[in-house]
Amino acid sequence: MTRELFWFGVVGVSAMATHFLAVAALVPAGLPPLVANVPAFLIAFQVSYWGHRRLTFQAGHVAHRQALPRFFAIASLGFAVNEGLYALLLEFTPLDYRAALFLVLVAVAVMTFVLGKFWAFAGTAP
Repeated sequence: MTRELFWFGVVGVSAMATHFLAVAALVPAGLPPLVANVPAFLIAFQVSYWGHRRLTFQAGHVAHRQALPRFFAIASLGFAVNEGLYALLLEFTPLDYRAALFLVLVAVAVMTFVLGKFWAFAGTAP
């Protein structure tokens, strides 16, 4: 479990940084923060899926046809929570969009770990 938590942190921070940097690049380019959050999520998903599959959960034995849709469902749920909380923070707090996004990304991490470990990457051999 310690190894998994370590790699979850490394992969999660990498995906979060990817997400954060994508939003930070897209907003100055003219996209509203909530719109920029969508392509940033899709980009960060790639980092998250492959990193968690290979490093965090070492789930090479789990078929992609099982793990990928499950992890995408988890990530999509996380994104829905992300987008809802992000909208609330942007609307009702004086936080800068970057600070609000950082708080939301951290909050979704626990859900992603638990569902990833016990559902997406738990499985049988292909």
